[in-house]
Amino acid sequence: MQLDETDRRILRVLQRQGRVSNADLAEQINLSPSACHRRVQRLEAAGVVAGYHARLDLRRIGRATIVYVEITLSGQRDEVLDAFEREVARVPDVLECHLMAGSADYLLKVVAADAEDFARIHRRYLSRLPGVTQMQSSFALRTVVETTAVDI
Repeated sequence: MQLDETDRRILRVLQRQGRVSNADLAEQINLSPSACHRRVQRLEAAGVVAGYHARLDLRRIGRATIVYVEITLSGQRDEVLDAFEREVARVPDVLECHLMAGSADYLLKVVAADAEDFARIHRRYLSRLPGVTQMQSSFALRTVVETTAVDI
């Protein structure tokens, strides 16, 4: 989909203010509310806007520990990758899972209450994932930058 400058302005605002009303959005980008609404609907229908989410303060909900887990599998065959991906998608504490190029096959972002909670997650879920031959976990000490906004 080809994005023009008006689309880009809409996307910049929506990334920062996902709950903005159509009237406020239209005013911010200098467009009529009806034209703005049509453009947002078109961006949503095309999948450019994939959804709207609330960003939670993990500390306030008792899940302040972020752990990055590098996983190496026993092989790269489709059945090994498929089995791993199917099971890792069921782990409730995994926020992200990425197939990687490099030394590890997958990189997981896991949320936990603390180190003890991560040990529970590791024992109950991660150590039972199919095809895993090696795991290396790194605890995030502090989040320096966190955003979902990309430069448009």
